[in-house]
Amino acid sequence: MKKMKSALLALLLLPVWGCSRPAELESPAAGPAEIPLEILGELDGDTLETLVEEPKYVALTFDDGPRASTTSRLLDGLLERGAAATFFVIGQQIPGNEALLRRMAAEGHQIGNHTYSHVRLAGADKDAVVEEIHKTEVMLQAAVGQGSFWLRPPYGRMDEQRAELVNTPMIYWSVDPQDWKLLDAAKVADAVTGCVRPGDIILLHDFYPTSVDAALEIVDRLQARGFAFVTVEELFRIQGVEPQAGSLYACPNRTRCLE
Repeated sequence: MKKMKSALLALLLLPVWGCSRPAELESPAAGPAEIPLEILGELDGDTLETLVEEPKYVALTFDDGPRASTTSRLLDGLLERGAAATFFVIGQQIPGNEALLRRMAAEGHQIGNHTYSHVRLAGADKDAVVEEIHKTEVMLQAAVGQGSFWLRPPYGRMDEQRAELVNTPMIYWSVDPQDWKLLDAAKVADAVTGCVRPGDIILLHDFYPTSVDAALEIVDRLQARGFAFVTVEELFRIQGVEPQAGSLYACPNRTRCLE
C-alpha cells in the first residue's frame, strides 16, 4: 500500500508543463485528477489532501553563470528531479560554455540575459546599455538559436529612461536568500523554504558550489510539499499574465518601481 501511495503522489504531483515544449504549457487543471473509488477508500485523510491539492508553482532563477563545474552539476540535479529553471547568463561567461547553454535549452530551461559584463544599467550611458544587452543577445543566439532572452538587470537596478531601450520583459525576484553572502547551503535552503509562496521567483547563483547544493535541497523539500518548478516564462503563462517589454517584475503579479 505504501508503494501505491508513493506512486499516486508522484503521478498526481507532476507538473503539467512539458520541459521540451514549454510553448504548449497549459494552466493547472480546474479540478483534481480522478482516482478509482477502490483506491480512495484505502487512503488516509492526509494522503487524500495531498493528492487533491493543485501544484504550487515557483520559479528558480540563477545568475552569473554559466560556470562549467557548478552549472553542470546543477543541471544534472535538476534533470534528476524533473525541475525546470531560468538561467540569466553573463556574456563574458559564454565562451567555452556554449555546450552548457545548448544543454539548458534542450532540457527545457529558460535562458535569459544578464548583460555582457555585469554592469549597473541604471544611470549608465545609453549606448553602453544597448551594447551590454545586445552583445550578450548575439552570443546567445549563436549558441542556442533565435529566441527572446528576457533581461535581468545586474543588481536588479534599472531606471525609466534606460528601460525604454529594453525590448523584453525584465525580471527581478521575490525571494532572495543572499546565497552569495551566506555561502552556506543549509542556511540558504532554510531561508527559501521558510518563506516561499506559490508564484515566487527565487534568486540564486549557479556560480557557487554551496548555492548548487542549496538549490537541489530546496527542490527536494518543496517538491515534497507539492511545489512544482517551472521557468519564469511558464510561471507568467500559468498565472495568465502577459509580461510587457521594459517592465521590471518581482513576480508575475507584481512589478518593481523603476528608478
